[in-house]
Amino acid sequence: MMVDPRWTEALDRLPDYLGSHLRVSIAALALGLAVSCPRALAVRNRPALRGLFLAAASIVQTVPGLALLALSPWALLAGAVLITLAGVWAVHSVDAGNDPGWVVVDEVAGQWIALLPLAAPSWQGALMAFLLFRLADITKPGPIGAIDRRHDAIGVMGDDVAAGVLAAAVLWAVLTLAPGIAP
Repeated sequence: MMVDPRWTEALDRLPDYLGSHLRVSIAALALGLAVSCPRALAVRNRPALRGLFLAAASIVQTVPGLALLALSPWALLAGAVLITLAGVWAVHSVDAGNDPGWVVVDEVAGQWIALLPLAAPSWQGALMAFLLFRLADITKPGPIGAIDRRHDAIGVMGDDVAAGVLAAAVLWAVLTLAPGIAP
């Protein structure tokens, strides 16, 4: 049986491509940690700076989601599902049902879900996903607010997941109506 040479060439390149994507993902995660951890220590005793640094950290945590999106939208979806499940377990394990400010895994999950309508990473799409997610997460319309009032692990993770779904739906509608707005 003869195999198309294009398949052979593509399969030969696959390890290099996967290695490159893995390096980008690890670099993005390292960058996020390198930026976020010192900031967390800096604002620990300065409540006035917490909002500013939380917004900056929210932007940085978008980078690993964009790296997963560059790999595949399915990789981003799988990452969002895994981080959501891990977040529910972690929040339940530490009994953080009142959504303390140091729990940010819920924000990561919601932001990654908001990125799902993008066909490929772009700064315009990432910015729109970020802003739509933050708007939904801050205002907590309808069921998002109801989920937030649960005060358990499902409530901590669920309100941000729901905000991410709402942001993704709005972003999908915007991209459908104005396809050139985010390359």
